[in-house]
Amino acid sequence: MAVVDARAVIAEGGEPFDMIMAAVAGLESGEELVVLAPFEPVPLEGVLASEGFEYEAIAIDGGDWRTIFRRRDEG
Repeated sequence: MAVVDARAVIAEGGEPFDMIMAAVAGLESGEELVVLAPFEPVPLEGVLASEGFEYEAIAIDGGDWRTIFRRRDEG
């Protein structure tokens, strides 16, 4: 499982998209990506869905979100 905690980058006014996409590119077959963010990353969900991922977004403590991305089965 790869984890990207984007909360600090976002809190500093940064954009974590490139960091997240680099993590996506490094995923092994069947490996999940977990993104932690201070909001549900709806635009990212759309981008990765178009790249063949399904996702589950879960609200966690403090108003943050954990979104788990998995490649959809091709079978």
